[in-house]
Amino acid sequence: MEPFVLKTKEYFSIEAWEKEWPDLVVGFTTKNGGVSQQDFSSFNFGFHVGDKVESVCHNKQKLSSIIKFPVESWVAAEQTHGINIKRIQKEVCGSGSYQYDDSIPDTDGFFTENKGILLTLCYADCVPIYFIDKVTKRIGIAHAGWKGSVNGIAKRMILNWVSEGSNLKDILVAIGPSICEDCYIVDDFVIAFVRKILVDVEKKPYNLINKDQYRLNLKQFNKLQLIQAGITESNIYVTEYCSSCHDKEFFSHRRDKGKTGRMMSFIGWKEDSQTI
Repeated sequence: MEPFVLKTKEYFSIEAWEKEWPDLVVGFTTKNGGVSQQDFSSFNFGFHVGDKVESVCHNKQKLSSIIKFPVESWVAAEQTHGINIKRIQKEVCGSGSYQYDDSIPDTDGFFTENKGILLTLCYADCVPIYFIDKVTKRIGIAHAGWKGSVNGIAKRMILNWVSEGSNLKDILVAIGPSICEDCYIVDDFVIAFVRKILVDVEKKPYNLINKDQYRLNLKQFNKLQLIQAGITESNIYVTEYCSSCHDKEFFSHRRDKGKTGRMMSFIGWKEDSQTI
């Protein structure tokens, strides 16, 4: 069953998680319903791509009104395709909410145990990975392009959580809309890293299609690493949505030749009395 369900034209939610925990807000935006124009039409969340700052801020305020989570409580990152993961406390709420310059620096993963914080990251083909601990209510998100994937950002999140007291059996993971293997061609250089990580895995997440050309399934690659890290396969949910194929719903860096907007992943616990 597809874990990501279109709630409005502006975003998909992980519906099963929101039904299980009514005070959880979790989803992935589409490219529709905003005010950005031209290459960024219309629901762009990236300050750093050349869009007007006021348009991005307007888009954020619109989503805030829809999901009932104030922008002042959001946290954003300066994403660098690395594997740095930060625990987020309330004192940094608002970082990156209204401008790129005050985003959390050099970060591609967030987690928190606190209510009233919306963790957010941006994407245009890379893999959004969502985490929740059913017992501790710890939540997190990660941004995994090929660099983050081969360097194990998903595994790193799991190791961090286990060191913080999470039990592997209690962790659920959802892998969101991102580029599919049919649209993602890489070379021997990238596949050499993948091979080193998946030495003992029989079914590899790539296929040779020509000399020095492979189709790579980044979603499956991250799923296999999560299983290596000890997450039960039944606790991992993977979308069928592709950011490149599904051009009516998503921006795509590859499809749009680099001139495009950004979708946003988000997850947060509402305050008990939160209103907007």
